[in-house]
Amino acid sequence: MAEAPSPYEIDIAACRLRQQRLLAVMERLGLDLVIVTQNQHVQYLVGPRFDWVFSPAAAIGADGHVTLVAPHEPKEPVAADRTLTYEAKSFSTLRNDQRQKSSQMLIKWLNGHAPPRRLGVEFSSCGPELTSPLDAELVGDIEPHLYELRRRKDPDELARLRKAIAGTAAMHARAREIIEPGVNELYVFNELQAAAVGEYGEMMTGTGNDYASGERGGHPRDRKIEAGELYILDLGPAFRGYFADNTRVTAVNRKPTDEQHKAWEHILKVFSLVERSVKPGKSCKALFQEAYDWLNQATPWVFNHHLGHGIGLFPHEAPHLNPNWDDTFQAGEVFAVEPGLYGEGLRRGIRLENDYLVTETGVELLTPFPLEL
Repeated sequence: MAEAPSPYEIDIAACRLRQQRLLAVMERLGLDLVIVTQNQHVQYLVGPRFDWVFSPAAAIGADGHVTLVAPHEPKEPVAADRTLTYEAKSFSTLRNDQRQKSSQMLIKWLNGHAPPRRLGVEFSSCGPELTSPLDAELVGDIEPHLYELRRRKDPDELARLRKAIAGTAAMHARAREIIEPGVNELYVFNELQAAAVGEYGEMMTGTGNDYASGERGGHPRDRKIEAGELYILDLGPAFRGYFADNTRVTAVNRKPTDEQHKAWEHILKVFSLVERSVKPGKSCKALFQEAYDWLNQATPWVFNHHLGHGIGLFPHEAPHLNPNWDDTFQAGEVFAVEPGLYGEGLRRGIRLENDYLVTETGVELLTPFPLEL
């Protein structure tokens, strides 16, 4: 009996569907070619994930044909009609001029086969070494459109996000087993990395975020944690390029004070607000304000950061639960909500974070593991 395919492998049909959505944008903008050079966008549209040390590119023509320029022949199938390779290494040494090499390969192909007239690129990352040699009108920045397309996650993306989140479940469970006064923060960090790797069965593609005890956040230190501290573990490991992001807090001596418990109870009400009110069309700015008003009733403590953000191929994506953006929730988005309260009486503070999927009628909680201090 044939073994069922892994839900985490490259889904060519899903990549081609994403390409079709981009083609609709290209038609609206009157573009006959789009070139993407950011590794996340190459992965999103074509499939393979290339490490940050490489400089791939992908070109998508208005006729739907896709050219991938890669540092080596991909081992997995790719959603491209042709794959060109450039010299990423010389005698095993990584080259520092990879973007130039990658661009030269793509330019040679385009000029010999389908020179573009109206071109779209990512303005923040596509340099003149790629655009100048092409006799084309540089029409616009495709990056905002790609970010908008990335908001709604396809089933293959959701599978990887759920796996990334499963890694945090293993990490938080291990944290509750080992946290006690006198344990070194670096030991906690190492044990949590091992827990995620054990869950994934392979290397992580990102570690993130906060591993410092008695602080709002920060990297792990060569320091023993102390009784009375609250240990905020804001964890953001990535599985095959997709980032989880959720937070739990543990009282180091397992004896939270009355003050700490009161703040914790106040924070929990925000999740009830989210689960009751979020659905497609809800204003993210309005949700932020509702949570902000509630949390800041809990004087003398303060809540003074964003309420959350989308997650995916980058740790912070849309939707932005932040007063500096005016996003609206859409079905298919995955987002993190991280209310907190801070003050010296709390031994710095408490922050809790859940991940949610926006459905057609509300939200699905993706992080149903313990919240207790």
